[in-house]
Formats: sequence, structure tokens, C-alpha cells
Amino acid sequence: MTQKVATAMLAVAVVSAPLYASENEGSFSNVPQQVLQAEADRVQAIATALRSSVSVFSNDGGGGGSGVVISPDGYALTNYHVVQPVGEAMKCSMPDGILYDAVIVGIDPTGDVALIKLLGRDDFPSAVMGDSDQVRVGDWCFAVGNPFLLATDFQPTVTYGLVSGIHRYQYPAGTLLEYADCLQTDAAINPGNSGGPLFDGKGHLIGVNGRGSFEKRGRVNVGVGYAISINQIKNFMGFLRSGRIVDHATLGASVSTDEDGRVVVTNILKSSDAYRRGLRYGDEILFFGNRVIQSANEFKNTLGIYPKGWRVPIEFNQDGKRQTRLVRLAGVHREEELLGKMQRMSDPPHQDKPVPDQERKHRKQDGDGQDDQTPDEGEKSSEKDQPDVPKPSKPTLPQKKNIPESVAPVYEARRGFANYYFNRFHRDRIWKALLNHGDFQNCDGAWTLTGQLGEEDSLELVISSEHVDCRFGDEQELIDLKQDLDAQLVPHGSGGLLVALHLWHRFLTMGPERFGEVYYLGTAPMSGQNELVDVLVAIHDTIEVHFQCDVKTGYLVGMEMYPERDVDPCEIRFDRYETRDGNETPYRMEVRYGDKSYGIIEFEDVQMDASSDDSA
Repeated sequence: MTQKVATAMLAVAVVSAPLYASENEGSFSNVPQQVLQAEADRVQAIATALRSSVSVFSNDGGGGGSGVVISPDGYALTNYHVVQPVGEAMKCSMPDGILYDAVIVGIDPTGDVALIKLLGRDDFPSAVMGDSDQVRVGDWCFAVGNPFLLATDFQPTVTYGLVSGIHRYQYPAGTLLEYADCLQTDAAINPGNSGGPLFDGKGHLIGVNGRGSFEKRGRVNVGVGYAISINQIKNFMGFLRSGRIVDHATLGASVSTDEDGRVVVTNILKSSDAYRRGLRYGDEILFFGNRVIQSANEFKNTLGIYPKGWRVPIEFNQDGKRQTRLVRLAGVHREEELLGKMQRMSDPPHQDKPVPDQERKHRKQDGDGQDDQTPDEGEKSSEKDQPDVPKPSKPTLPQKKNIPESVAPVYEARRGFANYYFNRFHRDRIWKALLNHGDFQNCDGAWTLTGQLGEEDSLELVISSEHVDCRFGDEQELIDLKQDLDAQLVPHGSGGLLVALHLWHRFLTMGPERFGEVYYLGTAPMSGQNELVDVLVAIHDTIEVHFQCDVKTGYLVGMEMYPERDVDPCEIRFDRYETRDGNETPYRMEVRYGDKSYGIIEFEDVQMDASSDDSA
């Protein structure tokens, strides 16, 4: 007997236990202990998980949904389509009977996820994160939420059921809300459950509920609900904490399944990183993001779990040879396009617009055969969909609404951000961590670094406010900082090493306030690092730089300098920090450009001038 069959039999026995007991003089003594223990474990798992659930209400009481707290300091997950009509500030109740103020933190409109923060305490009960990749069809699960906004007594509803499908793909509803790699469950999910948690049988968080198969069936549960997998949300968590409006990723290539069952590239943009890494039309995709790819739908599912800008491994077959590359993923939307689609969701409801038969047929062919489903929009008192409406000429985000006095200190409006307060908070946090390793603002004069490039060439670098001078072996390179930097990408083959070192010097000596525009991107993978790193994006003289910092130690471990969009950056990996005059400085740098290593620089001496004639 398999474990799942045995568990199912136990569940049936638990349901029938009262009748069985009544036939045996009201005693449970004849019920197997294993059955009673299974019931007790289930009740305990639900009781524990329930404590982290959240019922979301608008400040005017006219709408809401559900959520789940994921950290003791009050961060909670819900759906974007829950917070979009509610606004930047909301009320959240928990089973403890207390109503808390909450504020928006970050949003993922495409993935239909929002991160909010409950205020008022730092010891909130929080959910235990599960691993949605380990979930299998037939696993027990339960959904917790606020269906039809019934939790006016602050007590949420619990529904129990099975995981009935995994790796489901649901096409965007209206203009946004694309559900990739989601979990399907028959646990009852009704309007108002959106944003609430889906737990496994042990009470571990495996997803966030958001959609149901309601179309043409009325706005009630029909046993087919969908939850965004928690592993997808984990990938986006650092981005959501940044206070930004984040986007999903695209490879810059389309694929289809051919007659032999192979997943092949049918179109690819020459401007994409995948093309620069060697992917071509007709190549067979074998692995993507460490997942085996066996269908076009599976590729779409896997691609949908990654944020814009991440680097992901891809393995493909090209002319009979296996190739493995790391590719940078572009964004699904341009910034203005994403803001415009969000504006369309904010427009007043229009008459529902059915999906044309021809479009539905096309969707079925490209997907997994599932009908296109509408999102769970029951969080508002009136039902609506997101129909196609004219794009406004100048996209804008919803304006700052009535922010309660208790929320105002942690909310800051800024275009392109859900809540700029949190972005500035993390930018300053990373800068303070860097200052623990040295205050280079007191060393803002010329820097002279001497050492070796590779095993043969001696090297001397001088970085000043007017130029960067590099002598290695018998050669010399010089850039003039008063000229356009993107036209001085030397030495050849480095991608612009001297420009990158100038911006490194500028950032450390000026700090984020004086450098130019600097914002927190979030956490992202970095080649050579086992853990995700914090990323600050800095822009100066049209050049974009990504400064990568170790989350735990605060060290600057790398940077990527992009002289323009859609080109390979100059990458530098910093290592072997040593202390001199109270400041810790890297004495080893690895420089990479594209797929190749330009070289490793080992410094023997670093001199930093405290006087400055900086006018850059």
C-alpha cells in the first residue's frame, strides 16, 4: 500500500469515525490510534498556520481580500489585483482579533503578487515557507482566506482538499495577471480568497491563491482554483522588498514543439543576450533554469518564474553539440508599457468583453489546453474583468490616496515605484554596510594601484578626477573623464574596464546621494556566488552600473558596467580584501566581458590620496 493511498484511507476513516463510535456505545476506543493521530496532526497544522493569515480590507470598507504574513516584522503577501483597487494603505485583520494598519511595499502586476507590511508590532505570527517544487498531485492542502469578505469577525475561513494539478499555465486576464507554473487545487476558493495562503498538509506555505475557473459558471467555487507557487514568489521577494514595480522576464526568443517532440527556437531577437550567447533559430532547448524542458508549455512555465534581469543557465543542442550558457533575461514590458497596462486596470469597469473564438483556439494550442480563466475579482463589491480599453496618452500610476497618519511615515510616492520609502531604506542600508568596511569619502583624491595583470604584465592604475591612466607592460591606455565615457571603452576586449573603475571610484568616494541616480534593484544571482546578492543600480553620464553586495557581510563583491542597452557589460569581481589606513580594499579583481575572462588583476599596493580636486 502506498503512502498516499494509506493517507487517503485514514482521512476516510476520520470522516466516518463519529458514526463508527456511535455504533460502539459512543466510545472512540476502537478507532485506530493512527487515525486519531492523523486527525490531531491535521487540526494542529491548521491551527498553527491559521495564525499567520490576514484578511485585507480597504479603509472605506468597500473591498478587500486575503493575505498571509511571512515574517515577524509584518511583511505579508497578497495579490496585486487585491491591493490595486484598495490603494496604498489598507486595514488588515488577523485571528488575534486585532485590526492593523498596513501599507503597500512592492508589486508584481504581471505575476499578480503584492507585498504589504502590517504595522504596529515586530512579533507577528508568520507562515513557514514550503517548497512548491516538491508538491505532487494528490497531496493534501488547505486554503485560508476571506471569501465574500465574510471575515468581519476577523476569523478566516479554512477549506480542505487536494492538489489537483501542478505546473499549470494560465494566460493573462485582460492586460496583465499571467499565472505561470501555478498550483491547481480543489480546495474551495471563492471571490475574496484571493491573496490568501495555500498550505500543504503540514501547514507549510506552498502558494498564494488568486484565480478560479469561474468563467460562464457564476462567481462561486467549482473545484478548480489556482495558486501562485511560493518558489516563484521567493525569486521575486528581493525585488518586491525594493518598493518597486517589478517585471517578469523574457528570453528574447520564442519556441515551439516540433513533430518529433523537440522544443526548438522558432524566432530570436538579435538584440537579446541569448543571441549574444550563441542561441540560434532551430536550436533545441534541453534545460532552462535547471529544469528539463519537454514542451513549449513547460518552457513558458519555467520562464515565468523569473524576474527581469536575472541570469539563468540554459542548455541547448546546436548542430548535434550540447551548449551550456548563462543568459541575462530581458523584461516582458518596457517601463511605460507596464505603467500603461496598470493604468488600464485602474480605469472604471467596462462591459465584459468575451475572448474571440479564434484567439481562444490559439491560446489552447500554445498552452496546456486549459480554458482561459478570469482572475478572482470578487474582492470588490461589484464584479468586473479587465477588458481592452484605449491606452491613455500619458500613463500614470494611481495617485496617492488618503494615507492615514499612522501609515504616512512609511509611504513615499514616486513614479515607477510602488512605495519609494522602502527603496530608499534598502539603498541606505546597503551603503551603511559598505561604510563598515571603510569610509572612502575621506579618500576622494587620486588612487594609485600597482600590481600584476595575469602572470606576465606589470600594471599601474591611476584614477583621478580628470582621467584614468592604465599602464600594463609596454602599453598605456587613458580615458578623459570630461569626454563621453561610452566612447572610451578601453582596453580592447575588456568592455570598458577604465570607465568601470572610474565609476567604482566615484561611487565609493561620493556615495549614493552625490553619485547620480541610485536605487535598490533587489536580490539577484551572481556568477561565482552561492547566495543571492543585493544589487544597487547607479546611473551616471547615461551609463548604468550594477553594484553587487554580499547580503550577510556587506562587502562589494562585484559590479557590472553597461555603456548602453542590449550590450554585454564589463564585469568585475572583487576579492581578497585587505585593510590599509582603516579602509578595506580589494587586492584582487577578475575582469570578464561576454563569455570570456579579460584577466585577473592582483594588486601589490593601493594608495589613496585624501586631497581632492574633484569637479566631475
